[in-house]
Amino acid sequence: MEIVKIGPYQVGQGHPLLVMAGPCVLEGYERSLAIGKRAKAICEKLGLPYVFKASYDKANRSSLDSFRGPGLEEGLQILAQIKKDLGVPVISDVHETWQVEKAAEVLDIIQIPAFLCRQTDLLVEAARSGRVVNVKKGQFLAPWDMKNVVHKVTGSGCRNLMLTERGVSFGYNTLVTDMRSLPIMRDLGFPVIMDVTHSVQIPGGQGTSSGGQSKFAPHMARAAAAVGVDGLFIETHDNPAEALSDGPNMIALDDLEQVLADAKAIDAIGRREA
Repeated sequence: MEIVKIGPYQVGQGHPLLVMAGPCVLEGYERSLAIGKRAKAICEKLGLPYVFKASYDKANRSSLDSFRGPGLEEGLQILAQIKKDLGVPVISDVHETWQVEKAAEVLDIIQIPAFLCRQTDLLVEAARSGRVVNVKKGQFLAPWDMKNVVHKVTGSGCRNLMLTERGVSFGYNTLVTDMRSLPIMRDLGFPVIMDVTHSVQIPGGQGTSSGGQSKFAPHMARAAAAVGVDGLFIETHDNPAEALSDGPNMIALDDLEQVLADAKAIDAIGRREA
């Protein structure tokens, strides 16, 4: 497996479980920073590497009226300040090729959303940015289909690549996660991340917004750690009911430490048996 370098961290076989956590979308500087501070403190206590995550623009919201975030310019300014204040790497997603160059000035990891994982031009541009690239597997793809995504990114000169599982469509408004996808994608030679909160989302389930079953998110984290994974992607909030996006599938900050402690303990067992 390729070992991916993110700032001071190394991700992949034999390295600690990476945690990418934060609100779904930037909710202003102060609140986003406060969430990041708590998540970082939890990860430091557990000895886990931490990356702050939040979107500057949610371009795929269910409704035209849904909150999308502060946008590229203001959002990158907020992310740059949080990166400086917390002293941690940051990740956010890009939706169009023209965003990549600007985003790469701030982001340590450029994320390709699941809906866009087959967009060749976007993958190529991200690969050429010089940043780590994290590609979320589309809800419409089999895990072995990600080999073509890997080829697009590596063929464009980037080997600092991670792949993220976030569930697959199973009928209307339903996602399921086939845990076989984790070892299948790891066999492609790059670290695999488990998105434990989007995997319990109910896309479009509330009509003009997505629903979710957050009570199952801790189970997803534990299951992924048991199967074998290189990192966890978690949307978290001090009050998920107030979150401006994806509240129904979030893990509350008050619960985050226990979820991560469980995942770390299970991961340690898997490493001993490997």
